[in-house]
Amino acid sequence: MGSRKNPFKGRQFTLEVILWAVRWYLQFPISYRDLERMLADRGVEVDHTTLYRWIQAYAPELDKRIRPHLRMTTGSWRVDETYVKVKGRWMYLYRAVDARGQTVDFLFSAKRDAAAARRFFRKALKQAHTVNPSTVTVDKNAAYPSATRAMKKAGELWRFTKLRQRKYLNNIVEQDHRRIKRLVRPGLGFKGFHTARRTIAGYEIMAMVRKDQVAGMPANDMPSQASFIASLFGLAA
Repeated sequence: MGSRKNPFKGRQFTLEVILWAVRWYLQFPISYRDLERMLADRGVEVDHTTLYRWIQAYAPELDKRIRPHLRMTTGSWRVDETYVKVKGRWMYLYRAVDARGQTVDFLFSAKRDAAAARRFFRKALKQAHTVNPSTVTVDKNAAYPSATRAMKKAGELWRFTKLRQRKYLNNIVEQDHRRIKRLVRPGLGFKGFHTARRTIAGYEIMAMVRKDQVAGMPANDMPSQASFIASLFGLAA
């Protein structure tokens, strides 16, 4: 990726072009070939395979650099998994939103079991923008009671956290899945687990941007968004 100070070192194209392409791909349901045509319309000739490499390089970087700026979420978590196809096989995207619809966190997993659920909770609890939940609402998947019991016993989860297995209360997270599903669809499935994991990290963090979860950045102000994201890389837009 180049140095920490200049992660764009060695790239043929400018910071503005790369970040514009990455932001648009991660926020809107377009394919790499669609994006290639959009850039060509702006007088920039970039092959779709180059765009793919940009997403693989910078989507996880955006996730890492935006996280410290996220607003705090609440302690009422709505947790669910949705399906994502990778190389013709269904895999699982664990996701949680709070009572206000803010994204708490996500985890991409090849399996749907108690170990995966526990990994998801551990990842979410480590984030600076989350609190140990007072309530966790899930569906009837038996993996959740097993995971939360083990985490309470280990002192990882607050022992008074209430687990509610009521599917109808999880409509808010099921509806939120649709945002991610719309973005995945133009790509017609992923070719590998790590490709999917990196791309989804970009989809999710930019969804948080659009939900106004980033302090000091208006959700729908695209020029401000461009400036803020450029500043995360130590550069002026």
